[in-house]
Amino acid sequence: MSIYSASSEETLRTRKLLADWAGEDFLSKAQYQLLEQETVSELRTTNIFLRLVLFLFTVISAGAAAALVFVVSRPSEQTAGVFCLVFAALCYAAAEAAVSQARLYRYGIEEALAVCSVGFLCLGMQEAFFSFSHYHSPKPDAAQFLVPAAGVIFSLWIWRRIGLSYAFLAAMIFARFLPGYWTSSPEAQRAIIAVFYATGLAGVATVRSRHRFDYLAKAYSVVEALLCLGIYLAFNLQLSSLIPGALGWGSTGAASEFARPFYWGTWVLIWCLPPIVLARGIRQKDRYVMAVGTVVAILTLVTNKPYLGWPRHTWDPMLLGILLTGVAIFVRRWLAGGPGGIRHGFTAARLSGKDQHWINVGATVVAPLAAHSITPDPQASTPDFHFGGGQSGGGGASGDF
Repeated sequence: MSIYSASSEETLRTRKLLADWAGEDFLSKAQYQLLEQETVSELRTTNIFLRLVLFLFTVISAGAAAALVFVVSRPSEQTAGVFCLVFAALCYAAAEAAVSQARLYRYGIEEALAVCSVGFLCLGMQEAFFSFSHYHSPKPDAAQFLVPAAGVIFSLWIWRRIGLSYAFLAAMIFARFLPGYWTSSPEAQRAIIAVFYATGLAGVATVRSRHRFDYLAKAYSVVEALLCLGIYLAFNLQLSSLIPGALGWGSTGAASEFARPFYWGTWVLIWCLPPIVLARGIRQKDRYVMAVGTVVAILTLVTNKPYLGWPRHTWDPMLLGILLTGVAIFVRRWLAGGPGGIRHGFTAARLSGKDQHWINVGATVVAPLAAHSITPDPQASTPDFHFGGGQSGGGGASGDF
């Protein structure tokens, strides 16, 4: 179903690996040039900065074009919805053409067009079919769940067709709103979402075993990590108390809002999930899953006090920081103490320049902001203050200042 051929994807993956190995001096300059000539790709790529610029420019252009049509024609709600559906089809057709004809790959333009197609589709369905019930009825239409369902299906299609990992994240976010149309019980809504994500996780875990050493390995790794995180967030009832409106659940996480067995069952789950996710990531040597396992473990420590109803103190973050620092130092020294600095296939030594590349990118983005934040603002001069009263001169000359 992917619009890109497997050979093209593998070629790009090989070129990235070659550049990484050459940067770490694993390949000589002559070897790199020879291998690079043998892995020429017909796909057009760009750097992350131009990719973001083109993405934003394309989104703004598509939105401006749609707004111009609405301002000129002044359509009714249903007609505006039909226009949005037409824009969705045009954006998706343009995205397909950008890939198949211009051979763009993560170029920003085709990504923005695909994203706009999903947005226009959901907005068009809402305005064309459910705008009357939305504005004139106190209760939403029972069939209105078709809007987020269309978002889920189309986002998954774009993920499979173009390979955008954040399209899968968008599908997960759309799926989050589906249970609200079926039940008003917060326990049932969270359970349904968890079942959705767990089903997807089971399917991905089954499929990715056949792609451990090809270009799809990273894509499935990211998806599995997102699903693990989604399951955890669905069960952690106290995140809303720490982050108001987190995930749109709308609850404060108080024990009185949920059935007692469900409340304490989720407390047990948020302690059981982090070690399971970490063990899965370590066994697969999957850095994305391990990262999610670490994040959810930290979230469990942070939300444990609110779960138990214990008071929080201002020094709690400091204690957590000390704990995490101690764990990091222990793990690093334990790995370094192994034969050659390696234990069970893991090492604390940097083997790749990819991490340094992202550090440099982050430094480039943050540096101007940091410089602006630490540079004191120029002091405004006092307009009413005037110098005067001093004298200077010599050799017959004098003057006041």
